[in-house]
Amino acid sequence: MYVTRQRLEQIEAETLAPYALLSQNSRGRHHHDPEPKYRTAFQRDRDRIVHAAAFRRLEYKTQVFVNDEGDYFRTRLTHTLEVAQIGRTLARALAVNEDLVETICLAHDLGHPPFGHAGEGVLNALTQSCGGFNHNHQSYRVVTQLERRYPGWPGLNLTYEALEGIARHETEYDISQIAGFEQERRASLEGQIANIADELAYNAHDLDDGLQSGLIELDALKELDIWRLVCERAGWNGGKLDEITRHLLIRELIGVEVDDVLHTTMQRLLALNASSSEDIQLYPEQLVAHSEELKQMNCALKDFLFQHMYFHFRVMRMTKRAEQFIARIFESYIAEPRQLPVEYQQQMPDHSPCRVVADYIAAMTDRGALLEYRRLFDPLTRP
Repeated sequence: MYVTRQRLEQIEAETLAPYALLSQNSRGRHHHDPEPKYRTAFQRDRDRIVHAAAFRRLEYKTQVFVNDEGDYFRTRLTHTLEVAQIGRTLARALAVNEDLVETICLAHDLGHPPFGHAGEGVLNALTQSCGGFNHNHQSYRVVTQLERRYPGWPGLNLTYEALEGIARHETEYDISQIAGFEQERRASLEGQIANIADELAYNAHDLDDGLQSGLIELDALKELDIWRLVCERAGWNGGKLDEITRHLLIRELIGVEVDDVLHTTMQRLLALNASSSEDIQLYPEQLVAHSEELKQMNCALKDFLFQHMYFHFRVMRMTKRAEQFIARIFESYIAEPRQLPVEYQQQMPDHSPCRVVADYIAAMTDRGALLEYRRLFDPLTRP
């Protein structure tokens, strides 16, 4: 027998919490687009993101280590998949819409430029005349404007709920107003889950990559309460940190974080007694959160990662090299836009050259940017 979209929608209605967003109640898509027979609207959103060119390019974009540093380290794609996995776990446990959470998680980094936050920082500095650059806003632009896969409209024509979740993946950036969403509303519970899954994933997995690379030393970690807690929970008393033990400790760290989010969030939901997603979004505080104790431990872990990893001299060398590549490519295109591919040149009459160049560079992978740099500045490389 076939499981139709209507049956899938019925299962959602029967099994999810009252504050979950149901695909059958979606506010729809900007452009008319009849829904398929065997997928819900949110499942279709997820599939459209997975098939997007911007999603495929994440495989060769930096998380912390530039792509040529080694095959083991996280890329922007593997980070995204890990965020989606954690997001699905949280959504399932809290009885909200797992498909919508996965959609938001898979889309959250589509706008990241090459070379991670180094690329983002230099693009932001170079584009101040046309509004600056941040990857959250760019992710929204990717799914609404920049992806070109359909004859009738730009972007992926995602549902309102998916777009709102992507727009409200804000962290320190506030793009909801830019995207046209109501400022007084917070993200849905599904959107809040995607936000915390992202934070949880990069803390744990950047620590894993830092240990694997040798940038982080075990003795330094002993100052962290979260590390001591994880070692105690795992029953590890120190000594040589082999690969299996490292995996054990990182798994334990993720488990501690997930348990804490679920316990804290459930307490807040029970206290609020929410009966709809509207109740969640109009509540003045985030409901998906860590306990105060874990929040403080995570702040200390973030500070530690900045000091011992992100500002490590090896990473800083990669950062400065990346900044130079991006800056010179950007300046060369601005000076002579006819170096751009034809489809980007055609956008110049209707858009700021600054924004068009930023869009082109942001879509590049690490190795694509390096190759473009050689094409522009190395006389021995063919254009």
